[in-house]
Amino acid sequence: MNMTVPTPISARLADYWRLTRMDRPIGIYLLLWPTLWALWFAAGGVPPWPVLLVFVLGTVLMRAGGCAINDYADRDFDPHVARTQSRPLAARRISPREAVGVFVVLSLLAFALLLSLGNVLAIWLSLPAMLLAAGYPFAKRVLSIPQAILGLAFSAGIPMAFAAVRGTVDWRLATALIVANLCWVIAYDTYYAMADREDDLKIGVKSSAILFGRYDRAITALLQTLSFALLIVVGLWTQRGVAYDAGIAVAVGCALYEQWLIRKREPGPSFRAFLHSHYIGLAVLVGLIVDML
Repeated sequence: MNMTVPTPISARLADYWRLTRMDRPIGIYLLLWPTLWALWFAAGGVPPWPVLLVFVLGTVLMRAGGCAINDYADRDFDPHVARTQSRPLAARRISPREAVGVFVVLSLLAFALLLSLGNVLAIWLSLPAMLLAAGYPFAKRVLSIPQAILGLAFSAGIPMAFAAVRGTVDWRLATALIVANLCWVIAYDTYYAMADREDDLKIGVKSSAILFGRYDRAITALLQTLSFALLIVVGLWTQRGVAYDAGIAVAVGCALYEQWLIRKREPGPSFRAFLHSHYIGLAVLVGLIVDML
């Protein structure tokens, strides 16, 4: 008689951990640093601790949920990509329904955290943020540069941060930060796409690396330059000082190193450039925090 051996609870939890990429926190950092830029700019220093805690936890939850819905969208593609074929959903250790359930539960938890602040404007601004998080994974079927949708999703916390701290949004400042972050996101996610370019071409997934072609290095360098220029402008508007400028200088050094890594467009170094990218956001944040002390 055939009997199905149940999967141990520990193995199930490990699969959920990998589904939400909690074992790879790079995405948390890339989403968190720009959100913290906005909180510090909005507050003119250390933001209120309840707001800071909600945004940090909310960032972790939304990134985890985004990974779950991403794997749901890519469930028929990931098994054909060397780097992703061992993911729990691609390997059929987690069902598509479970992945969607994880996304819904984590999104609701993040929304509940935001509700605890009682800020109506921030709550309303969170709705397009959730739509962007859910829609990005499917943009790869339609748009030649889905990284732009990812950039908007990863910038959604910026106006929410202003709303949560000030009760209103300084749209001039917020828009400059959004565009700076958008340029940065497209650049570093192009590194990520360069690592998968050959597989994506075979299976028909669209990406900025495919769209940019042989101009990929030049365009990512230009995008990073635009991002730094906008951050400098924001610094001038808010009368930031030497420490902030030093943070941007360190970030520029990080960007130059990443350009060196992708010089031969090899998958391994391109992926390392992506992993290294969060140091750009961290350098800007540290410079901003030190400057405001």
